[in-house]
Amino acid sequence: MSTIAAPSDTTRAASALRRLYFVRFAFAIVWALVMFTMATKLSPVAAVLLVLYPLFDVGAAVVDANASRATRSPVLLYVNMAVSLVAAVGVGVASASGIPAVLRVWGVWAIVSGLVQLIVAVPRRKMGGQWPMILSGGISVLAGVSFVASAGAAQPTLASAIGYAIPGGIFFLISALRLGRAARQG
Repeated sequence: MSTIAAPSDTTRAASALRRLYFVRFAFAIVWALVMFTMATKLSPVAAVLLVLYPLFDVGAAVVDANASRATRSPVLLYVNMAVSLVAAVGVGVASASGIPAVLRVWGVWAIVSGLVQLIVAVPRRKMGGQWPMILSGGISVLAGVSFVASAGAAQPTLASAIGYAIPGGIFFLISALRLGRAARQG
């Protein structure tokens, strides 16, 4: 007679995060490709896409919080949801003022959400697949500072937002692949 052990909470969380990270990778790449076609001008479609990105982050944080509830307190993920929701509203309002205003809001969001990502990912190191998230959080903070600085350029563009989404998506892909190993080993 053989018994099959039930997956641990950590294994279930790793599997759920893996699926989420694959979705986040795909979203970031598709978003960047569409956004690339309108990086020099703040059109209504570009404004909607810019608002959509932090809103997607809210949804991803909801999924993450539900998946991680058994292994960690989701309080910081709730903070991330609130920050991203405020960022989405802020980007929407800033869109009426032009690219520099959008870059400033986007930059502040990148800094705060990057810090939250770092604080969430560091304790998850034992789960596996979190070093890319730690790096991504740190890069997000630095990118945010550069967005705020680039808002003062003579001809600011939204290209830096695209440059933010692509590496972020790649980090999610790397984490998803690494979490696959943790999910299988659990």
